[in-house]
Amino acid sequence: MAKLKNIIKQLSEGDYDKIYNSLMESSAEKSAYLLKAMREKHVSDNKIMDELDVNTNAYYTLRSRLNQKIEEYLLQQMENPRTDVLKKVANINEVIFTKKKAIAIATLKKLEKELLDYDLANELTVVYKTLKKLHVHSPEHFTYSQLYNQHVAYMLAVDKAEDLLVNYFRKYGEYTLTGGEIEKLELTLLTNEMHNVCRLYNSHRLYIYQSCLGVFHRLFVVRDESMEQELEPIEDILDRMHAIFEMYHLDTIYYHLRLVYEYLRLEYYNYYKVYRKAENFYEEVNESTAHLLTNYSLFTYPAQFLLTKVERHLRMGDPERMYEENEVLFQDFEIDKEDLPKYITYVTYRSISCYYAGKTDEASRWINKLLNDVSLKKYPYAQLEIKTLLALQYCLMSDYDLFNQLINSIQRQIRLLGKDTCDHVLIFTKILKIAISESKRNKYEKIKQLAERINAMEPPYFAPTKYIRFDDTLLEKLAAL
Repeated sequence: MAKLKNIIKQLSEGDYDKIYNSLMESSAEKSAYLLKAMREKHVSDNKIMDELDVNTNAYYTLRSRLNQKIEEYLLQQMENPRTDVLKKVANINEVIFTKKKAIAIATLKKLEKELLDYDLANELTVVYKTLKKLHVHSPEHFTYSQLYNQHVAYMLAVDKAEDLLVNYFRKYGEYTLTGGEIEKLELTLLTNEMHNVCRLYNSHRLYIYQSCLGVFHRLFVVRDESMEQELEPIEDILDRMHAIFEMYHLDTIYYHLRLVYEYLRLEYYNYYKVYRKAENFYEEVNESTAHLLTNYSLFTYPAQFLLTKVERHLRMGDPERMYEENEVLFQDFEIDKEDLPKYITYVTYRSISCYYAGKTDEASRWINKLLNDVSLKKYPYAQLEIKTLLALQYCLMSDYDLFNQLINSIQRQIRLLGKDTCDHVLIFTKILKIAISESKRNKYEKIKQLAERINAMEPPYFAPTKYIRFDDTLLEKLAAL
């Protein structure tokens, strides 16, 4: 919220008037009022909600749409000068055939400077190729040949870095579901390869790409404090990323990557348990949850935020709020089912949200839909976890026929995988079996004893069961079955 107010207050008078008039012309009077209130008035959110006569969810949606409208306008302002430059590149042949050589060279040199400002490597190769040809009888031919070769090589390096980003986060999705050492080694090798590519050039773009991968890797894959002393501090990396974004504020890729930067800041502060600072970034990322999940898989692993979101609400003691928020956050959201790790994480998050809202029937429907939509045989441990989560819902719903069928399937899978590799699931199922047993003797104490053991465990792979808190409320529910 603070960020939106800050953006609105920093708008120039001209930009503010254009956005305000656009909202009024499109009959978005409430959005226009919100824009005006945030710029000109010093009133609380509750006061604005009263004046607009909207509830919290409607206000949340209104604020999100206003933010989107402002972003679209600002992005359009950025695109205009960039589009002009790209049009000039497209018209280079027209310049060559219609202008005198001296004018053509002067035009290309001016265009070179503009392209360098925007860091458009692909287009620069076209300019240098043309300048090289125009100087074929001049000593400068060699200079432009070298510049052409350098920018072709740099362009290939940027393409390679972008491919490494995509491959890394695809592989990280698989790693979250398996926790395997082979996948972990592959992630480390991809990180090292990215480092080798990026050190070839003193390029801010390559630094940004390396930072998106490197910071994430250090926070979620290799958590070795002894190694941290030898590397550039994460906070320094994030500060430098921010400085680059500010310096190249007209770059459209950087404009969008600010969300990745905010997400990495959030995870960095969470990692070191500086929750007060984490909250400064949480709201902005949370408002963009659907956007993050839909459009940012090439530059980070967005599904991780859903797990961070669950952990935050559990820490703050209000996990039931997630269900209500989801109605606004995922209003027009469509999950990509081909991205299996993201799909599994999303559905599990929705199911856990329903569980904490007391909607066990809806929680079970989410998981059943997942199990019917996709095959999880490739990820047996994740499948086991998800089935166990479903068994909890059946248990709380007192649907003992479905529960017994499912618990038998879970026990068969535990025997196949080995009890040593899934201790916490084994204990979880024991708790559920005690809960549905007819024996009432010391039921609460038996469940509590096992719950204390499971709360102390930290599985190395995707484990949604760890987000089930065996507090007094749940223990009493289970003991009362």
